[in-house]
Amino acid sequence: MKSHVLSVGQCSADDARLARVLAVEADAHLDRAPSIQDALRMIPQHAYDLILVNRIIDGDGSPGIDLFAAAKNGGVAVPIMMVSDYQDAQAAAVAQGALPGFGKSALETPEVGQLLRQTLHSAARASNP
Repeated sequence: MKSHVLSVGQCSADDARLARVLAVEADAHLDRAPSIQDALRMIPQHAYDLILVNRIIDGDGSPGIDLFAAAKNGGVAVPIMMVSDYQDAQAAAVAQGALPGFGKSALETPEVGQLLRQTLHSAARASNP
């Protein structure tokens, strides 16, 4: 069964790269949410296995970390990762309950492919015990 991933706040070029890596590495489909508000509307409507959040939301420049608190307050149980090369952004996301994420510069590396496969495999097991 194909995994479903929601990408929040990436530019079109980065979403295309994410979609390609997810399809090849994890047999996953990528949906796009241009803003945090769009993501919060989409999450309850779909069975996402993972949410990937940009450090800075491309459309409005807001901090992606804002999604973590909103998701937690809204009872969202989907794993979330920050997409950022900045270690301070990764640390802040993990402090908010995110899984350790990755940077765009590492997107096409074997390590990120393995991280995505493992995360999506774990999410599938959790939703189908």
